[in-house]
Formats: sequence, structure tokens, C-alpha cells
Amino acid sequence: MKNRQGIIKALCISEKRGTIKKPVDEILLVENFGLKGDAHAGNWHRQVSLLSYDKVEEFNAKGGMATAGAFGENILVAGIDFRCLPVGSILRSGSVVLKMSQIGKECHTHCEIFKRVGDCIMPREGVFATVVEGGVLHLGDTIQVDLPSASAPMRAAVMTLSDKGFRGERIDTSGPRAVELLQQAGYEIVETVLLPDEQKLIEKELKRLADQRQVDLIITTGGTGMSIRDCTPEATLAVATRNVPGIAEAIRAGSMQITKRAMLGRGASVLRNNTLIVNLPGSKKAVEESLELVLLELEHGLKILKGSASECGR
Repeated sequence: MKNRQGIIKALCISEKRGTIKKPVDEILLVENFGLKGDAHAGNWHRQVSLLSYDKVEEFNAKGGMATAGAFGENILVAGIDFRCLPVGSILRSGSVVLKMSQIGKECHTHCEIFKRVGDCIMPREGVFATVVEGGVLHLGDTIQVDLPSASAPMRAAVMTLSDKGFRGERIDTSGPRAVELLQQAGYEIVETVLLPDEQKLIEKELKRLADQRQVDLIITTGGTGMSIRDCTPEATLAVATRNVPGIAEAIRAGSMQITKRAMLGRGASVLRNNTLIVNLPGSKKAVEESLELVLLELEHGLKILKGSASECGR
């Protein structure tokens, strides 16, 4: 896909969460924060929301009667189908630089449009971005899209599964250690998550990280043993589109050289579309030992998945 260009058709802002965004003539974007004066700005990955004007026009042609800001979008752009862009795409307009961080979102409470017509396009068509460089945007400004570079770092997320850790009864060291090792290997860590051992919740977060945040790799720690509450492998297999058993097998085989109890580990390794998910045990030592066994080879597998490397035997 070549670089694309669009025109800003509307700029919208709301000072309080849960209120409809109101159109304005210009907005001020603040680096690593979002829109000045907007309730959704902050130090997180959904600083700015964008929506394709053409999708709103299609919605209105079916009787939607949506006005600017009705879907909660900050920036409405004609000529760009944001839903077709990969996460990591760069959006430029004058001095402003945005980086796409998420596609779509889950609606916890339906908006007024959904209540009125039974549909809302933001959850499936809207995208979110962080502000890399700030500045002012005006109605009619152009936005240029640059696709992610092939040399960009692999993007990873680390998910820790622990009832005690989630309740604050134990300080987790396995997740932070996984983050350190991945960063040392050149990965960009886009998110860390701490959850209890609840299968449906784990499934939901794995889907969100793979589908909406489009990370290349998800490392999970914990929940791979034989306790009745350990359900990480079940959650991982439930969201898989393809199995990649060799990674988990290599971890168990290598760990058996350290302790025979490694045979009791139930960790899985799978793909969910273009995201690789690898389960690791829940101790810092086990995370170090496991990643030492497989980390160097994971990069090659991910490059094959992304189409930037060829299959090879050594």
C-alpha cells in the first residue's frame, strides 16, 4: 500500500467523559498527551481517536443521521480508510505527528446512535493514536499516511496471570523480567497486563492485544501449572488460529535439563492471526531460563510471519 493523503473534515472535543464531542475549528495536540482540553487525553495509548469521513457518509446513507463527533471521534478525515492501515502507521499534518496504536474498541455502554439506530461504526472502523509531535490542526488540513518501516522494532506485550499478584498479595517479578529481556533483544514493549487466573478475562485480553493493538508477540507468565486455577494454556488455545507447538516443546525439553519438574508445565505456543503467543511459567528464574532457550529463534519466526524473511534450514 502506497502512502495516502486525506483532508480533515471535522475536529471534535469533549471536556467530560460520557458527553458528546463538539465540533471546533482547530485543536491543539500535546506530545504524549493528546488534545488539550479533551477528557480522553492522558498518558496512555488512546490519546487521539480518528474515523474515516467516508464511513460516516456510508452510515448516514442508511439513515444514521450522525453528526460530527457523534461517534466520539476527535478527528474525522476524508480519503483515508483507517481500518485498512496497520497499527504503527504514522499520520503527519504540518508539525503534528501521530502514531496509530489501536484499531477498533469494545463498547462497554452503547452510544446514543446505537440506541437510536441499532448500530455504531466506531468499534469496528475507528482507530486510536498517540501524539509523537504536537501542534495545531485546522479544518481542511491534509493528513499524510506513512506505513510502518520494515526495519521497525518488533512490538510485544507481556501478560502476567496471578490471583495473588492481581490482589496485591505478591509482587510479581516474572513480568518485569520478561519485559527487560525482550527490550534487550530489541522489542518495543507496547503494553503490560496483570490479570487474575480467569479464563474468559485472559481470552478477552489476548484477543484485544492481538486484534486491536496488533502486537507481534505476546509473552504470558504464570498459570501454566496443574493447580485447579491454572488456565493460561486453555485460554491461549481457545483464541488460537494456528498451533505452533515446537516453541512450548523446546521450552519444556530445555527446562528438563534443569529440573525434571518441567514435565509438569502445560504452557502452549500458538498464533492468533499475525500474533505469536507464548506461555511461560510464573517465576522470574523460569522466565529467564525459558526465554534464553527460544528468544533468538522467535525473531526469525516472526519475520517469516510478517513476510520479511524466508523459510530456511540450517
